[in-house]
Amino acid sequence: MSDITLTLPDNSEMKVPQGTTSLQVAESIGPRLAKAAVAARLNGEICDLTRPLQQDADFAILTFDDPEAKGVYWPSPSHVMADAVKRLFPDARLTIGPAIEEGFYYDFEVEQPFTDEDLEQIEAEMAKIIAADVPFTCDDMSAAEAAAYWRDAGNEYKAELAADIVAAETDQQPPRGHDAIQEFADANSHHYDAVQVTHYTHGEFTDMCRGPHLPSTGRIKAFKLVSVAGAYWRGSELNTMLQRIYGISFPDKKMLKEYFERVAEAKRRDHRILGRDLDLFGFFEEAGAGLPYYHPRGAMLRQLVTDFTIQEHLRRGYQLVRTPHLIKADIWHTSGHAQQGYPMYYTDIEGQSYGIKPMNCPGHLLIFGSRTRSYRDLPIRYFELGTVYRHELSGVLHGLMRVRGFTQDDAHIFCTPDQLQDEIIGVIDFATHMLKVFGFDEYETHLSTRPEKSVGTDEQWERGTQALIEAMQAHDIEYEVDEGGGAFYGPKIDLKVKDAIGRLWQCATIQCDFTQPERFDINYVGEDGKQHRPVMIHRVVLAGIERFLGIIIENYAGAFPLWLAPVQAMVLPIADRHLDYAKQVAARLTEAGFRVEVDTDAATLNAKVRNAEMQKYPYMLIVGDREAEQGQVAVRHREQGDLGPQDLDELIRSMIAANIPGAG
Repeated sequence: MSDITLTLPDNSEMKVPQGTTSLQVAESIGPRLAKAAVAARLNGEICDLTRPLQQDADFAILTFDDPEAKGVYWPSPSHVMADAVKRLFPDARLTIGPAIEEGFYYDFEVEQPFTDEDLEQIEAEMAKIIAADVPFTCDDMSAAEAAAYWRDAGNEYKAELAADIVAAETDQQPPRGHDAIQEFADANSHHYDAVQVTHYTHGEFTDMCRGPHLPSTGRIKAFKLVSVAGAYWRGSELNTMLQRIYGISFPDKKMLKEYFERVAEAKRRDHRILGRDLDLFGFFEEAGAGLPYYHPRGAMLRQLVTDFTIQEHLRRGYQLVRTPHLIKADIWHTSGHAQQGYPMYYTDIEGQSYGIKPMNCPGHLLIFGSRTRSYRDLPIRYFELGTVYRHELSGVLHGLMRVRGFTQDDAHIFCTPDQLQDEIIGVIDFATHMLKVFGFDEYETHLSTRPEKSVGTDEQWERGTQALIEAMQAHDIEYEVDEGGGAFYGPKIDLKVKDAIGRLWQCATIQCDFTQPERFDINYVGEDGKQHRPVMIHRVVLAGIERFLGIIIENYAGAFPLWLAPVQAMVLPIADRHLDYAKQVAARLTEAGFRVEVDTDAATLNAKVRNAEMQKYPYMLIVGDREAEQGQVAVRHREQGDLGPQDLDELIRSMIAANIPGAG
């Protein structure tokens, strides 16, 4: 048997006998790597560790720390869970069990919903399967064999998935419904025989899965089933309601413990809970799902964010515009939103169809095209805090993070091709400044390229993508590529910020668009006196205001810096006789420009202090006989604790010094 050459990540080379497995390579490098190995990367393809190596290749061993490896690790406990469910509930029908962003789930059709006691039994059965350390083995069936295998097992879900695989391999629309699937199978019998469907087996359990998997069940070292929920097959309310079990798993118990600590911290920061407890916002299902109502303090927080946003835009040469919520449907056909199946709401007015805007860009294009523009006018930067509406399914709504009505800090820049790179960099600089002011110092940059459903020519997409790349390269900005993640009209740059507990949130987006100016036939007069197309940059800095509020509520855990706090100081009179002086203190601070309230409840001072601490006010100002006599307040700071008595003028000066955007 001849040797093959593996080129390792450090560009060194390693010769091994043909047929050696990736796991054997890892063992030859060292026992620690072999123990930590999850999968291998072979010429860019993620593979099972047990696959024999047959030819020269670029080669790497992946451990759990590699992002791609998690997509291999988590499907393995998902399959073990499915095996355990079938052992305990033989009539359960399997559907899908993918890895998700953190962990995995599996959907089952069962007669009765799973209970907490059921989850405990499933966990115990999983532990037995893992302790047996049964190997995962991979086998291929033709799609015809797979469909027959699963139908014989009484599982039409898997037979439908086989049809999906054939459709994907042959570039056809996947069939839906029993009759359509049968017609599709009859018409594509030759493809069903040719297309291979991967299955994995451990012990006596076999499941359809593209893989890869861990070498054996014993490599699953720590796991927990965390919750169960209802889920429709394929996410459609027209289909069967299934039971979805969510789980999490790690290579060691310490990582599992740290995960649940992060979950607990994320729960403490949950903006939906804080929104209720701090009286910021709410939802009224009877008035419409996904439509937030801001209570006074939440409305103040929102106003502080938007006021600062407007000021920063004006400083950078943006012009304020405002566009209507309703635009004739014809405009949405011109823009391409209608043809792309965008989740819009429509209404009829006097026999004409209008679309409720999901985007602000068509309105800005109409404004630009309303009169003749010269190259001397460019760049033109239009900015709008534009409220838009999108038909999101009720199952994906999530507090302020995913709503049906929200406001974007939306801008569109019209410029010449020569100005494009500077404008892109200007937006990146603007976005990073804004995010830093709001407390985000770390971020990742992603380049999203052309999706399958798009408008415009190959040449336009190439120009747009290259412009974004060159702008980032010119300023040494490192970025990752998100293939197919662009908007339907152009490629984009996304900035994903890291919050206080390490989670990434997408905020700023910069999209380069050569297609919309052409679709709306807008031009400017160039230096040569001829008509030219401008380039259009779509961009948001904070993203949707609602979503950004949710992000900063969680980032600060509701303890906003002084400049952002809806109530900056709460005055706490010790007794009712101190109420008049408390109101005088509040009036002085209000006159100085601060947002102040007085606690007028008939409660003890200790109770008032506890409530103020729970409400996370930056300052608590306690007033009693001594303070009233001496014109002082006893200052208690949220982070610094008791600061003792201070003259009111002294307090105002210190608060003014601290009340600066970006200050902690």
